[in-house]
Amino acid sequence: MDYFEIDVDLPEYLYGHPFNEVFLKGDLSKKSNSYEITIETRKDVTHTMIIAPGDVYPIVISSILPNGKTNGTKFGQSEDDLLFI
Repeated sequence: MDYFEIDVDLPEYLYGHPFNEVFLKGDLSKKSNSYEITIETRKDVTHTMIIAPGDVYPIVISSILPNGKTNGTKFGQSEDDLLFI
């Protein structure tokens, strides 16, 4: 969050999560009450991180694969609160 100068309160475990490194070269945009960081990898996969502080799932990572299918994970308030989408 410091890299993009995003000042939000998130559950502590999310700050050190390894997915953060993937998004360092991404493009940041601000939506009404959230932020989105999007990056396309070398394998034509588009990853989006949605940061919505105060939400039940404050971080959502979604990926669009080259075949058009999507998958992702919602990260909750604790490390064991994950929802696969």
